[in-house]
Amino acid sequence: MKQSSFSALVVVMLCFFTMGFVDLVGIASNYVQSDLGLTDSQANIMPSLVFFWFLIFSVPTGMLMNKIGRKRTVLLSIIVTVLSLALPIFGNSYPLMLIAFSLLGIGNALMQTSLNPLVSNIVTGNPSSTLTFGQFVKAIASFLAPYIAMWGATQIIPAGELGWRVLFPIYGVIGIIAIVCLGLTHINEEPVAKGSSVIDCFKLLGNPFILLCFLSIMCHVGIDVGTNTTAPKILMERLGMTLADAGFATSLYFIFRTIGCLSGSAILRKVPEKVFFAISVAMIIASMIILSVAQTQWLLYVGIALVGFGNSNIFSITFAQALAHDPEHKNEISGLMIMGLFGGTIFPLAMGFMSDAMGTLGAVIVMIIGAAYLLGFTLKIKKQ
Repeated sequence: MKQSSFSALVVVMLCFFTMGFVDLVGIASNYVQSDLGLTDSQANIMPSLVFFWFLIFSVPTGMLMNKIGRKRTVLLSIIVTVLSLALPIFGNSYPLMLIAFSLLGIGNALMQTSLNPLVSNIVTGNPSSTLTFGQFVKAIASFLAPYIAMWGATQIIPAGELGWRVLFPIYGVIGIIAIVCLGLTHINEEPVAKGSSVIDCFKLLGNPFILLCFLSIMCHVGIDVGTNTTAPKILMERLGMTLADAGFATSLYFIFRTIGCLSGSAILRKVPEKVFFAISVAMIIASMIILSVAQTQWLLYVGIALVGFGNSNIFSITFAQALAHDPEHKNEISGLMIMGLFGGTIFPLAMGFMSDAMGTLGAVIVMIIGAAYLLGFTLKIKKQ
């Protein structure tokens, strides 16, 4: 890789770090709920807003990239993200936080749609391993958010009355650094032949392989969000754990998902995508079987770790497959794939209904359906 390309890649990885800022919504909504005495339903509106904006903005962002380019779209996304991080500095009222989280979701929808295909302008050949490493960098920001908030909430620091909200200016400064670095970095982008309309963009779903990739993203995100919400409930239901103790299940999932992203970046340079995808899906299915029947703590932890590692590379491989299938419409396809993140809303709803009827086993069954789809999709993966 040329020095200029390496420098550009480092800057793009910094942008992936800013992409991880969206995950602060989990810990932040808990603090806002505590500060304002909100009900669970009121607090849950905040993280729900993030997925809602993916549905609205992903496809239009693909068309925006055709007009202003990928780099400028990424710059716009980080600007919106920094703006969202600035608002909580001035207070934490409920309306203000809803606006902040809405802007955070909009910024992340713009960023996820434009940053992933921007990688293909820097890396030659198959970008899947680089995308996977980007997800690892993103996860670092996700990891740090709860600890920074906890530090701000418990330490006597020169942060005025910010407390846990010190998280926002810290990430805001990093976002500004990313804007400056990316703005000063030259990245060659291939010219776009013509712009596409919303209808033209959705017509791409008429391509069977693009549709299969879209559904794969939905299932991946559904299993991701589903595991995060259901794993602690499984431990509480079967082992009688308190919520505080059972919360470790989410951390465990995140730990192995991060390990999977880091190792997957190296594995994908040596192992064919189809083979690694099949191994990953096999791990997810094994984990679902364990989570369906296990009654002991160590075995349930094994199941959570397996789904964390197995699900960590599904997105990157699917995304790279979709872009490679129709290189002339990378921007539009990126928008469609990111719109698939709306699966993070659909799956939990279905899991909630099933859980009410059958307990946590019902929720796991919904994820098994998603895993079964991924197994079938494995047969369609093409050699790059």
